[in-house]
Amino acid sequence: MTAALPTSSREWHLVARPQGWPTTEDFALREAEVTAPAEGKVLVRNLHFSVDPYMRGRMNDVKSYTPPFQLDRPMEGGAVGEVIASAAEGISVGDHVLHGLGWREYAEVDASVVVTVDPTIAPLSAYLGVLGMTGLTAYAGLLEVASFQPGDAVFVSGAAGAVGSQVGQIARLKGASRVIGSAGSDEKVRLLVEEYGFDAAFNYKNDPVADQLREAAPDGIDVYFDNVGGEHLEAAISSLKVRGRAAICGMIAQYNATKPTPGPRNLALVIGKRLRLQGMLVGDHAALQPQFVEEVGGWLASGELKYAETAVEGIENGVDAFLGLLRGENTGKMIVSLG
Repeated sequence: MTAALPTSSREWHLVARPQGWPTTEDFALREAEVTAPAEGKVLVRNLHFSVDPYMRGRMNDVKSYTPPFQLDRPMEGGAVGEVIASAAEGISVGDHVLHGLGWREYAEVDASVVVTVDPTIAPLSAYLGVLGMTGLTAYAGLLEVASFQPGDAVFVSGAAGAVGSQVGQIARLKGASRVIGSAGSDEKVRLLVEEYGFDAAFNYKNDPVADQLREAAPDGIDVYFDNVGGEHLEAAISSLKVRGRAAICGMIAQYNATKPTPGPRNLALVIGKRLRLQGMLVGDHAALQPQFVEEVGGWLASGELKYAETAVEGIENGVDAFLGLLRGENTGKMIVSLG
């Protein structure tokens, strides 16, 4: 145990279910009492927490693959921090751990669900992104769900985001014949080509996605990694070759829709082309974790794989960081740093 513990912790609560786009009025930053950890638990001072697109779905009171956030309770999400008090065997004060109780300054966490991480291998924030759930999503989605093969032409939507930027680089490192990405600004397009080694990229706001994709991949694509849905999915179906595969990871284009969004109008092409469109949840691919960490860790060490983070400082700016993520203001992983 450590002597002087903090007496209070600030934490973000959801106070109203958003209708369409969330607003700052849907959240409240509140103070909670901090006490010594109960038996089998540790008290963690969070240093960074993650904001992710899937959290928007948890703000709706609907049955889904993960339970909705409760009103007037602290929200949850990936976080990494330092243990400042321990009542659990095997975890010591000073250890750095990854856990699921983000959106707060201090967290009392059951020791059975924390993962000890090494800050000498990579910056702590990397365990929320390139070496964390985000990175495993990219790795498993491309290699397992989309059954990537060397020589495949790959299209990634939302390619400057945390998942998309990693998908494109892994495809390149694994021998893709061509890697194409879409992003929401000319600056992000330049980043994809010049920094991450994409063969081509385009700003989806400039012209219809289908036209730009056809120009970037005149011979078609074998694999589509979908982070966006909507117009992007429709364009990809048109460009996919016979027996093409799509990993459906996210549909950020419709997370804030208040009415049902129309599906792709060209779904009939799935039949003749014998396409496979498969949804994915990263939790189904935990068995890949050791292989993922070894391979991606090697690429990071060699400098072959690059990553970006957008860090927002201060817990008081946590909701602004999340809203910025939904608007596409991030490049790479969006992190809230508590300093």
